[in-house]
Amino acid sequence: MDDRSEIARAAAEAAARRSYGKLVAWLAARTRDVAGAEDALADAFAAALERWPRTGVPAQPEAWLLSVARRRDVDAVRRRLTGEAARDHLQLIAEEMEPSMSGEDLPDERLRLMFACAHPAIESGVRAPLILQTILGFDAATIASAFLVSPATMGQRLVRAKARIRETGIPFRVPEQAELGDRLAAVLEAIYATFAEGWSDPTGTDTRRRNLATEGIWLGRLVASLMPDEPEALGLLALMLFAEARRSARRGPEGDFVPLAEQDIALWDDGLIDEAEALLVRAAQREIIGRYQLEAAVQSAHTARRHGSGTDWVAIRQLYDALLSVAGSPVVAINRAVAIAETEGAPAGLAALYVLGDDKRLQDYQPYWAARAGLLARLGNRKQAAESYDQAIGLERDPALRRFLQGEKAKLVGR
Repeated sequence: MDDRSEIARAAAEAAARRSYGKLVAWLAARTRDVAGAEDALADAFAAALERWPRTGVPAQPEAWLLSVARRRDVDAVRRRLTGEAARDHLQLIAEEMEPSMSGEDLPDERLRLMFACAHPAIESGVRAPLILQTILGFDAATIASAFLVSPATMGQRLVRAKARIRETGIPFRVPEQAELGDRLAAVLEAIYATFAEGWSDPTGTDTRRRNLATEGIWLGRLVASLMPDEPEALGLLALMLFAEARRSARRGPEGDFVPLAEQDIALWDDGLIDEAEALLVRAAQREIIGRYQLEAAVQSAHTARRHGSGTDWVAIRQLYDALLSVAGSPVVAINRAVAIAETEGAPAGLAALYVLGDDKRLQDYQPYWAARAGLLARLGNRKQAAESYDQAIGLERDPALRRFLQGEKAKLVGR
């Protein structure tokens, strides 16, 4: 490959990193065809790799790409539609695409596209993958690997979701205030699912999940920047930053799991924690408290150790009380039981945990059995504690966390 080809390829890759989602969103918002927008943009990139080595990289690569993709998009609609209705539709598209194509003047439609991808009519399990593909340009195989499904299955789900957007006329818009709550929750949930997939690989060595946590934070920053007055958008970004700040402390030098209470605070990223705290303060000014703000506030309480004080378990207990009323999930209830044990003693914590025992979802949930084992051990009930540790060990897929649980059981048996 000669120098001109290398320069052209580098320029195209840089444009994709900067603006892929912005270009797809702009095109799709006008044609209501996400798959068509992606295809048109792919053709534009292919044309750039063919022409730029001969003509040179244009002064505004994104504007050049958008202009080519726009023509391909209109041609595709022309082929698909016929008759007077087609002429009217094409005229409307042409009018909407008429404004200046300069990068500076290009309106940012990514938030509208995210709301379309997270529409209630889209299957919940495909919303996060759809956002990853349309906004970040991830291919189906990469997304499938990260979410532990086959590439063929993920590809089919994504195709169906895009077809549903086109066929049912899902609007590309930020919802009105009256309907914003549920729709914004779906967008934030999809972003958090993206982050969680990457967070589940704490060392960042699993190629299936590599960079997903980073991309989740990037999406969170995007939504927070486009909706700066939405407290839950700020709360979610704060929550992810609190978690990411502790990444280096989650594993020991040999890759062993390190519980939060035993982490070396010198390994925490103070810059990310300070940014998260500032976001929480901004969110609190809106006087609307939601799930992500409360979860972020719990993480904030855990960081009190940075200032030489102990973990504020009373505050954490109160926050989990509030969380349980907002999002009554068994996961929240388990964490609340642990906080009760820290503030009122192990018997009270175990009683709160036993109340959850009839929830069949917890039978295969490792944290429930680990929490139960820990509280039973504190009460000296070694037999039942060992049995609960066995359940937790059998359910855990992370080798490092499994070794940690085995070590806790060994210490119990040793006593």
